[in-house]
Formats: sequence, structure tokens, C-alpha cells
Amino acid sequence: MPDTDPALRRLIDQVKSAGSHATALDIRGGNTKAFYGEEQQGAILDTTGLRGISVYEPTELVITARCGTPLAELEATLAERGQHLPFEPPHFAPGGTVGGMVATGLSGPSRAAIGSVRDFVLGATLLNGRGDVLRFGGQVMKNVAGYDVSRLLAGSMGTLGVILDVSLKVLPMANANATVRFQIDEATALQRLNEWAAKPLPINASAWWSDTLVVRLRGALAAVNAAIDALGGDLIEADLGPPFWQGLRDHTDEFFEHASKAVDGDATLWRLSVPSTTPPLKLHGEILVEWGGAQRWLVSAQPAAQVREAVKLAGGHATIFRGKDKSAGVFAPLAPALVRIHRNLKKSFDPASVFNPGRLYTGL
Repeated sequence: MPDTDPALRRLIDQVKSAGSHATALDIRGGNTKAFYGEEQQGAILDTTGLRGISVYEPTELVITARCGTPLAELEATLAERGQHLPFEPPHFAPGGTVGGMVATGLSGPSRAAIGSVRDFVLGATLLNGRGDVLRFGGQVMKNVAGYDVSRLLAGSMGTLGVILDVSLKVLPMANANATVRFQIDEATALQRLNEWAAKPLPINASAWWSDTLVVRLRGALAAVNAAIDALGGDLIEADLGPPFWQGLRDHTDEFFEHASKAVDGDATLWRLSVPSTTPPLKLHGEILVEWGGAQRWLVSAQPAAQVREAVKLAGGHATIFRGKDKSAGVFAPLAPALVRIHRNLKKSFDPASVFNPGRLYTGL
């Protein structure tokens, strides 16, 4: 990406000015995930002018897009060639961008089976706090060697720099999909999900809520049909499955609609990450279980300290995904050694601390 590009030149000039005046910058694309993370601070650095797909090689399963490219535009381009982003990045609202997708590092229902955003990042171009344009990784897997900075950017919440473009591995769409439903309690659902995980079944996603377990099968037609016979349950009509999974991805389904109303009161929507074999947690509130048991959404007014202690005892961590009260910190506290690593990385990429200060953790 040449630094003579007018849109890029504007970003470079704004970053250099902010660095020289110690002015904080709030990196924004579509701003569809403003609710996530700590409070936004600083002058807006708008990335939406830097948009477009730079390179697309369908036969190589690689695409490179600029940070301000609408996520919907990227997905539409891939769909024309029968390909997709298999980690199913959530949209939440119209206008989300490729840069925001990588910076937040959020993945959808297929995460446990396919991998996360980070797993599909091949390379990235970064604008650091000094105004330098740096390139990491490449456009093919063999170029990804050594310390992979490009994947480090996934989930960094913009604290290390401005993601100017990103190269992503994509995959062909599956030949067959099916959704199967079971009426079982949470403990039984967790037991079955872990038993099925040890078998060669094409389970691509799962969700349990209110005594109902829903499983998505995806892959070759013969494999999907065989799994339907092996698992049993009620087969959902073909046209009803995709809207359900999209609603789960974008948090527009019934559980998250209820969660949104509860958060308007005194409740918090927690994202809990635990070992998939963890039995039902003894917490107050409504639970939705995803990713074979490894991700659990909790809507609760229970004190943050109690939630985090219960999850910590289970070997996991808890994140405040949505909530009015973020005084306990959005992300789980880090061990001292990890704090040092984060601070050293921040100092290396953003010495004047201009990018999204405090958005991830205080002092970063």
C-alpha cells in the first residue's frame, strides 16, 4: 500500500500530529462495536476512507482488504465465488468494517469447530504510533514464520496501531448443512457435546438455552446425512436453520434480545470462557451455551467479583460484554507477567500511547 494514497496520507499525518502533541486517538470504522471494551477516548481517527479489496485469489483461498472495507461487502464478494469467512464474524449492526473485525477478534457460532479470526489472518499492514507503515506476514501460509505480529493484532482493540489492511485465508462454502434439535437439560447437553466431540462428526456449531440444544451439521452431504441418523433428535426445516444461526451470530435472537432489555436495567451480559467439560456453573441468571460448552453467555445482576471467582475456579475467565457498570474492568485481570508483556508491546508499537488508550486495560 503506497503511502502516497491520499486516504492513507491523512491517517499518517493525523497520527504523527497526535504523537507530537501527546493527543489520544480513537480508531473508528463503522463503530458497530463501541459497546465492547472500555470507554472510547480521544479524537476520532476515521478509517472508513481506506476501503476496497486489494487482492483476491479464489484459487489460492486468500483475500486482502483495506481496513475500512465494509464487512458485508467482503462477504458478498466471497459469496459470488462460493467462498466465505468460516469463523463467522458477528455484525451486530450494519456498517461494520474489516479492521474492526480483526481488532475486536470476535468469532461466531462455528469458532470451536473451525477456529477464530486470529487463525485465518495471514498478514497485515499496520500504522504504528510513530507514523510508520509496517507489513507483517504475507498472503500465503508459507510466509507466516517467526513471531507472528499480524495475528497478535486480532483482539488487540486497536491499542497497538491502525490495521491498514489484512490478508485472510477463506474457505469454500460447505456442500450441505442441517440443524438438529434436542430437548435436554444443560448438564445432559454438555455431556453429549463432549462425547460427540470425540467422534468424527461434522458438528460445526452448537447452542443450548432453556432446555433446548441445537446443533448445526456442515460438510459433505453423505457425512451430514450419516450424522443426522447417528445423532437422532428433531431435524429442523432447511429454511429455518440459517436465520437461527445468523441471529445467534449477530445477537439478534431471542436470548440476546432478552439480554439487551436486562442490560438496560441493572444486569450485565457476561461472556464466559471455560473448559468445555465444565459442568453447569452455579451462577444466578440465564445461560446460553455455545462452542461445545467452551463459551457461555450469562445475563445476571450478580456482583462481578462473584461471577469472576466462580469462572476462575472452573479454569476460565469472564468478560463484561455489555453492561452499564464496567467498574470491575471489562476484561479479566492479567497476571503480572502478562501485564509486562502487554506494556512492552504497547511501548514498542505506540510509544506515545496515542491509540485507543485504556480500551483494553488501564495503562495500555
